[in-house]
Amino acid sequence: METKEMSEENHTLAEATLAPGVVLVTGGTGYLAGWTIIRLLEEGYAVRATVRSIDSEQGLRSRLSRYTSRLDRLTLHKADLLDDAGWASALENVDYVLHQASPMSGKTVIKAAREGTRRVLKASAVAGVKRVVLTSSGLAASRPTPGSLPPGQPIDESSWTDVNQPGVGDYMRAKTLAEQDAWAFVRSAGVDLELVTILPGFIQGPALGGTYSDSVGLVASMLNGKMPALPNIGLGIVDIRDLVDLHLLAMCSPNAAGERFIACGDFLWFRDIAAILKDHFGDRASKVSVRRMPDWLVKLLGVFNPQIAGMVPELGNTSKLSSDKALRALGWATRPAIESIIAAGESLLADQKLGAASSKTS
Repeated sequence: METKEMSEENHTLAEATLAPGVVLVTGGTGYLAGWTIIRLLEEGYAVRATVRSIDSEQGLRSRLSRYTSRLDRLTLHKADLLDDAGWASALENVDYVLHQASPMSGKTVIKAAREGTRRVLKASAVAGVKRVVLTSSGLAASRPTPGSLPPGQPIDESSWTDVNQPGVGDYMRAKTLAEQDAWAFVRSAGVDLELVTILPGFIQGPALGGTYSDSVGLVASMLNGKMPALPNIGLGIVDIRDLVDLHLLAMCSPNAAGERFIACGDFLWFRDIAAILKDHFGDRASKVSVRRMPDWLVKLLGVFNPQIAGMVPELGNTSKLSSDKALRALGWATRPAIESIIAAGESLLADQKLGAASSKTS
């Protein structure tokens, strides 16, 4: 069993009283959802997970069984973000909802994020759910209107991304608008539902039985030599294990209700991540490049590649997200980023999952 890697005690959980009940986790096949389900099962909760197809059940249970023996407390429910069917039955007698499902790409990413969030919240309110914890994104705060913050001031939960700025891509727009929709819904007349939102930085840490996020996919791309040169981009890192801790704190802590919490730690440039991999893994990281890609080349390539075009506004950006609020209110902190990068590399190399195994939902 490998439960210790994920469920090792974190002192921050002493700040919340875990009261096992029934929890619904949306997007059950996702990377974050998988680790969240494991932690909830280990803490004694009965867990329901929504999936778009029940055909995914065998594969999901197989992955999770490596980390927990309590899968008898897990049930899967078919429910789609763009369809009302299935949500009422999935939410019956549920105490808490962790809404983590959100498409990462595709033509309907904004529609699915916004409609799905509203659908989950509406159904949760009707079902009498105590609290919904919505996984937003640090991207929903990281691009405020230019000049709205003093130079060098860390970005906190009072900040919102201005979706009308040039260079704001569909995923950033989707996460920002969906979170704003969520707050508008719970504050509307007649709605009795507690909401907490969590805004993660760049998620790193161990893969889950070969499944991982696009962010951990960056480490995979470096290890398999698919990034011969690195754009001048830096990101704030959060460890998946600590992010799960924060979700449980947000779910149970009385003083978390009605709050946003940024989840972000050390800031690393792409070349820092590459250097950590080379230093730690030696010959096993022989394909990792630390060469820097000139900004002009990134911009040129962005003309032909929409994914690269989305990187252009981040070139040289040193804006940092602050998790001080989560520390003050909940006693939460994430571990050093170097530990998260090494854990990601170790798990990827152990399973030799360096290709297209990434989860497409957050």
